[in-house]
Amino acid sequence: MPRDFAGSAGCRSDLVIGREDSFGAARDQLARGGSVLLHGPAGIGKSTVLRALAAEYAGPVHTVLRCSATESESHLPFLALADLLGPALDEVSDALPAAQRTALESALTGRGESTLQRDGLVLRLAVLSALRALAVAGPVLVVADDLQWLDPASAELLGFAARRLGETPVRLLCAVRTEGPDTEGAEYDRHLRASPPDTRAVRLGPLTRAQVSTLLFERGYAGLPRSTVRDIHRTSAGNPLFALELGRALAESPTPPRPGEPLPVPTSLRALVLSRLEMLSGEARRTLLVASAGARPTPALLHAAGRENAEAETAQAAELGLLATDPEDPAVRFAHPLISAALYAEAPAPERRAAHAALSTAASDPIERARHLALATTGTDPQVAARLAEAAALARDRGAPSVAASLGLLAARHTPADSDPGPDERRLQAAEDAITAGEADLARDIAREVLTRAGAPGERVRAWMVVIEAAGQAIGDVDAVFPQALADAGDDPRLLTLVHYQLAWRSLVVQGDFAQGRQEAAHAARLAARAGDRRAELLALAFQAQAETLMGHPDAPATIQRALQEPQDPRVACHHNGAGSSRFRWLVMSDRLAEARTTATALLREVRRRGMAESEVHYLRFLAETELHSGHCGRALELARESLTLARDAGIGEGAGAMQAALAEAAGGDVERALALAREAVRRAEEDGDAVYLSRTLAALGHAHLVAGDAGAAVHTLRRVRELEAGAGITDPARGRWQGDLAEALVRTGEPAEAQDVIEVTRAHALRLGRESVLAVLDRAEALVRAARGDHRAAVTRLTSARERLAGLGYGLEEARAAFALAALHASRPGRAPVSESYDEAARLFRRCRALPWLRQVEAAVAAQDAGGAPARAAVPDVLVGLAPMERRVASLVMEGATNREIATRLFVSVKTVEATLTRVYRKLGIRSRVDIVRLAAGRRPG
Repeated sequence: MPRDFAGSAGCRSDLVIGREDSFGAARDQLARGGSVLLHGPAGIGKSTVLRALAAEYAGPVHTVLRCSATESESHLPFLALADLLGPALDEVSDALPAAQRTALESALTGRGESTLQRDGLVLRLAVLSALRALAVAGPVLVVADDLQWLDPASAELLGFAARRLGETPVRLLCAVRTEGPDTEGAEYDRHLRASPPDTRAVRLGPLTRAQVSTLLFERGYAGLPRSTVRDIHRTSAGNPLFALELGRALAESPTPPRPGEPLPVPTSLRALVLSRLEMLSGEARRTLLVASAGARPTPALLHAAGRENAEAETAQAAELGLLATDPEDPAVRFAHPLISAALYAEAPAPERRAAHAALSTAASDPIERARHLALATTGTDPQVAARLAEAAALARDRGAPSVAASLGLLAARHTPADSDPGPDERRLQAAEDAITAGEADLARDIAREVLTRAGAPGERVRAWMVVIEAAGQAIGDVDAVFPQALADAGDDPRLLTLVHYQLAWRSLVVQGDFAQGRQEAAHAARLAARAGDRRAELLALAFQAQAETLMGHPDAPATIQRALQEPQDPRVACHHNGAGSSRFRWLVMSDRLAEARTTATALLREVRRRGMAESEVHYLRFLAETELHSGHCGRALELARESLTLARDAGIGEGAGAMQAALAEAAGGDVERALALAREAVRRAEEDGDAVYLSRTLAALGHAHLVAGDAGAAVHTLRRVRELEAGAGITDPARGRWQGDLAEALVRTGEPAEAQDVIEVTRAHALRLGRESVLAVLDRAEALVRAARGDHRAAVTRLTSARERLAGLGYGLEEARAAFALAALHASRPGRAPVSESYDEAARLFRRCRALPWLRQVEAAVAAQDAGGAPARAAVPDVLVGLAPMERRVASLVMEGATNREIATRLFVSVKTVEATLTRVYRKLGIRSRVDIVRLAAGRRPG
């Protein structure tokens, strides 16, 4: 990598993004005393990870030897060896035999005639002896970057020593460039053979879009729109250096690329690929330019675009490594997206337009033809604009709203100012398509631009609505928009409908006032009916139904039926704020889980077909919720993680996604992860001022505390939920289902009277609304109250009944929790069956649900009572008191001598989870390795 820009864009060696797994694997290997070989393509972040690891391990080792080779110096013999051993030569000279000392000094200083051919064996032994001599005083860490540029003599000597170090405490931390799968089997294998036998090869792959976004943000490019970040990720193929250089170029560019155009490629990156282009003929370059302009170029398309010798010219490019070949795939694919982008960026504007003009007739897809026509045309042209608008509508119908938004902006650019529809109307349609695609920042920018000049009330109100929609859950941040939107709407019922619908959302999200939100939605529905706007009426009715459902209002079923009446708008019908979503919520709260699953599955299928990104995030989360209620914890965890990944990628609904993922992790994954996600969800809700989701995120946090065994924290958190929902007028206990958790936690903390109060208040609402599953969970909680008061017989009767009812309703996890409580009651009575037998049924049910955290609780209960008959936890060593529960369990097992794989098996987690937990343990205890944990257990200071 050229050194003149390798550190640009403010690269920090102490910040490693998107490398948690790779970094953890390398750290664990070094902690065990092994060596690490990092490998991957140029710019992938090997040097950053290498520096971070070296900095972390510089403390515990006695000596650090470093070298960093460059291509320009790779012809100088012994240069890398001089960098490594030169500073330590005086320290080891006296420990070397005379012949070895003379040969090594000659090689390192350049004074003498030492060569690898003449002094080969002596030099090899001298390097090995020097490393062993340094290791006598303490562990040695050899840090070597860019192994591919090591001079051959140094590489040979270092490899000879590495293969023979044996138990000598010398670790190698190296990085080498490998360009792809082909080189992984050959090039890096050569370096691996020259490493110690226990070396672990760690490949660094491309970053995800979310990780690229984080990287750009951390490096100071926070103002880039998400659509631009998406383009950066695609063009860089997840390469962090390439992404940073593209981000820097965009941040410094006074004019961002127009819709449909590739990103500007900075000179620093062009230099990486354009040198190979110089070896192509002029005709071959023009053929590749056409290919770079096309969306899915094939030889047939290139022929249709006038490139008669396409096969020969692309074959030449493939030989130069510019194109990737696949005998089974006829498509023309560039070896890296950056090659295509650099080629396009380097071409003069007339040549680009000529390429697009050729493709505007050659492409078979009407959307592609319209896009190329636009990019081949300068200035306004009503016919071109009309074709682009038609193409945008087609993309919208195909479920590609992001493409529709891009085409809409192109249409606006080519629309004359006096046309009908005008350019701003087309821009607003593009903004609404961007909202559907989850590109809120692009939509906001378009709306703000329209508002700077639009005078027509209809356009202004539509633009204000886009600004509000783009705010998402942070609707309180745009409070100032509402008075302006009302003023622009005047007395037009169609425009007032739009404003009052958003005011309904504001009442819920900002004020947490469900009654006010319901009134605003009902008013919006009446205004829409008067204006004849069925789409807006359906959205308002769906909102009203949702509010009434969550409030426990008796009109909710009737309002849902009104929202489902014909005529329907197909996009509203499947929208996450439409009637289908309201019906799903009502079905879940009414214990009709099978119907809820079928409804959510159908809605998810439809929004995916239409490309409605935000709705997809919601319906994945809804399905996860349904599976969790049904006791399918593994499936719920998969869906919740998928929803959260999509939410983070698109930047929409991240708080709600983290909340559902926390509940899924607490049921079927990792409790520490559940706590972290729940805290993130609470933080996001508080930052957004989101009163609707704040109580739900706190309920998730309280549940996670309960599963983690911290009843005090659960009580503190869930009391706050109770206050928030009482203030918001939420009376339906099926909304959050936290009441049973609060009652159970109160019993554990010795407050059965308050627990009974929670149960009685909640039961009254559940009886009024017919919430059978809630009533069964309340009976389970009341059984715990009665047991705490000594009424064992009544407790068993209630638990048995609750378990049977929950099983009949299909709530598998809640059934298992009732069986667990029942087993605990039986186990606490003397003269009963052996403890392990009392818990067998609970373990079977939790295992069927894949409820791993609960299964661990069963095993802990059995172990605790079998050991001494007391339910109290085993004593925790003083040194581990400050650790989280999961961290304590892992550290305790390490003290017992268990391997990471054995720990993973016993705790029902992955090896990666164990490694990550150990990393946190090391950091909190101020130690470096498993050996230090064992020393602490023995009462010795870590070495």
